[in-house]
Amino acid sequence: MVGGYAGQKSKSQHILSFFWTALGAFLAALSIKIFLLPNDLIDGGIIGIAMILTRLSKQILFPFYFIILTLPFTYLSYKFIRRTFFIQMIIAVILFSFFLGLLDKMAPFESEALEVIVIGGAILGIGAGLIIRNGGCLDGTEILAIIINRKKGFTVGQVVLFINIFIFVAYGLIFRDWHIAFRSLLTYVVAFKMMDIVIVGLDELKSVIIISKKPKELTRLVMHEMGLGLTVMYGRGGYSGEATEILFVIVERLELADLKDLILREDPTAFMAVENLHEVVYGRQAKMPKKRTRKRAITAK
Repeated sequence: MVGGYAGQKSKSQHILSFFWTALGAFLAALSIKIFLLPNDLIDGGIIGIAMILTRLSKQILFPFYFIILTLPFTYLSYKFIRRTFFIQMIIAVILFSFFLGLLDKMAPFESEALEVIVIGGAILGIGAGLIIRNGGCLDGTEILAIIINRKKGFTVGQVVLFINIFIFVAYGLIFRDWHIAFRSLLTYVVAFKMMDIVIVGLDELKSVIIISKKPKELTRLVMHEMGLGLTVMYGRGGYSGEATEILFVIVERLELADLKDLILREDPTAFMAVENLHEVVYGRQAKMPKKRTRKRAITAK
């Protein structure tokens, strides 16, 4: 069952994941409420659109705009990605909105523009990175980008970049202030780079080589619980000389944490090597696992 293994995590793992997600939501809310909104700066994605609407009306309405705009993307995450990701996203959105209200009376950070851009962007990037690293997401545009990637072939990075450029240009046109739009773009770049550091690699796809004493069990779990395709390669231990099966999996970075949890749950002694993938090309449509229910699997050829 898709997302079924998440419920089998230990209690301590759930608590730790919730803690880091809560910390990430707090940092993201702190950056938005204290650094960006008071200085008329915006972020990219759904948060950026909500901030534009907020500037056109009242700052107190930002949580309302954010939740309304996020609702369609939470549905898309449930339908096209995975139930575990959907749950983590709901938790992150609720916590983020809660902390926004909690910080409502906190004094804004007033300083030079460069300090606001660097500090505010860095805090936002750390917060968003912690949320993504623990299987959640705040920005619904990334979910849309994953869906477009599967249907049209554009990379996730290309779609997100296009959407955000459109948002920043629209911000400049609406308020006729290109200085603020450019500063917002710089803030987004700082946040993106900091998020990259927190997540340790922000490429859309990762390749994972798995060596385990339970290759058949792991093959079944990866294919039927996560819905991912994989390739089984045959190798031989350099020291032991024993024949072994090596699993090769291509996974989206948002699912990497879940894949590692799944592997180590079944075989705590498993060896995994994770690498960034800049491009994946395959000549024909991969066959889907029969029990696949939510999203297309990426099968390594």
